[in-house]
Amino acid sequence: MKITFLGATRMVTGSCYLLEIGRKKMLVDCGMFQGSKLVNAFNERDFMFNPGEIDAVVLTHAHIDHSGLIPKLVAQGYKGPVYCTKTTLELCGILLPDSAHIHESDAEFANRKGLRAGRKFIKPLYTVDEAYASLKNFVVRDFDEEFDVIPGIKAKFKVAGHIIGSAMAEIFAEEDGKHTKLIFTGDVGQPGAPIIADPEELQGADFIITESTYGNRVHKVYDKAEELAEIINSTAERGGNIIVPTFAVGRTQVLLYYFQKLAHEGRIPQDIPIYIDSPMANKATQIVLGNPQEFDEEARAIYEMQGKHLLSMKQLHFTETAQESRMINEMPGTKIIISASGMCDAGRVLHHLKHNLWREDSSVIIAGYQAEGCLGRKLVEGVRQVKIMGEDIRVNAKIYNMKGFSAHADKEQFLEWYGRMAQKPKAFFVTHGEIDAAMEFAGELQRRIGTAAYIPQYGDSVTISGSEWTVTEAAITSDVPEVASLKDYLRTLERTYLQHRTKIEQVVARDTGKVKDIRKKLEKIKKYVDDMLSSL
Repeated sequence: MKITFLGATRMVTGSCYLLEIGRKKMLVDCGMFQGSKLVNAFNERDFMFNPGEIDAVVLTHAHIDHSGLIPKLVAQGYKGPVYCTKTTLELCGILLPDSAHIHESDAEFANRKGLRAGRKFIKPLYTVDEAYASLKNFVVRDFDEEFDVIPGIKAKFKVAGHIIGSAMAEIFAEEDGKHTKLIFTGDVGQPGAPIIADPEELQGADFIITESTYGNRVHKVYDKAEELAEIINSTAERGGNIIVPTFAVGRTQVLLYYFQKLAHEGRIPQDIPIYIDSPMANKATQIVLGNPQEFDEEARAIYEMQGKHLLSMKQLHFTETAQESRMINEMPGTKIIISASGMCDAGRVLHHLKHNLWREDSSVIIAGYQAEGCLGRKLVEGVRQVKIMGEDIRVNAKIYNMKGFSAHADKEQFLEWYGRMAQKPKAFFVTHGEIDAAMEFAGELQRRIGTAAYIPQYGDSVTISGSEWTVTEAAITSDVPEVASLKDYLRTLERTYLQHRTKIEQVVARDTGKVKDIRKKLEKIKKYVDDMLSSL
């Protein structure tokens, strides 16, 4: 059996894993790459396999970085099933057509300018029709239901607690009389998060392909409701608005849960209107509210107490049209505006930021992961001026970075969770994390769990026979001699960095007085490297 890592390698996007057993092939996830132009360019490349030769897909959850290339896969010849949970299918039913609409709009805009300039016609990555057509391939399986995927492979979904419907995929393989159990974690949520059930306890596996989004961080433990109340009340006293860029699935519903709690307890005024200004978030909220079987005990109790309604707020408004969205900014008084996208890189939230970032009386709550280079990341890092839709905007609003709302488990939560497994794996394959997070997490897994941990690069593969495994470094990116040479040189730089890092840590451990001087030197190096590579 061979696993090839074709996404989410040393980055937090594009999850895709190719499994081959005998002559059969399957994928776990087929996600879109989201981020910088360089990262997005991966979406335009041909698949590193023939879609028509894939026999099955197992999908862990609906987020676009895990599901977003399924329409392209089907359009290019894939005819097999896409196994997922009930709620994942429902969410993909709105997320994939929305993604296609964005691709169509982007292509139309590019062609409007490009054709006049003599550039080639650009086709969208996939169309809305292709997105809807791909949904016909989806096949629902219940949590804890074991099912056949391809000959020699069975699978079972376990609750991942990331978003509603999210699952870890347990894979049971039999080849040449040898049995191997794999776990693909997908994205794993925090224990104790509102609304949905906690991630299930794992018994263990021979090999685990783990995410590492927060592999180098520990979530701040504090009273999130109290901080939210303080932000809302202080902003209301100034007469400003509260802008909350958020993801349509998961974060929007959690924030509404908190706003309801605060309003019912009298900790924020009940007359402050709350606007969900995202058609996608509106639809996603209805899907979440319509699946109480996935609620945790507290959410179920509220659901029953409020007459089969998880949310019951008179001040809650859902906007549909662009005109309704524009009118929000013309209304007087304090408002809470929840709008997509969560990283502030697209969507209606850009208009609300444009109208409110310059105002000293307004506030922006960043309540989720912000990828490198996105507008949300820049706001968190304290930039004082940004460009939105071609206009320079001064950042005068108060920016709050509420990290405790993450839908991903942190380093310690993962290590405690893995530490409780009865069976320790032979190896972890650490994916879905930026390189610093993946490296620190891999080191902690080796030290505290006592097992091997490997951080694959794009195109690396691992061959597994029972409990034995060997890694083959990527060949698919090394066909051109110059590329292979550059890749070797990058590995040399990586080793050099690790050597210097070790030396620096040893020096400051002996003499903390050198920290300030070393920090200055490192900042100069970072600035120089950023300037040199910014034009790539």
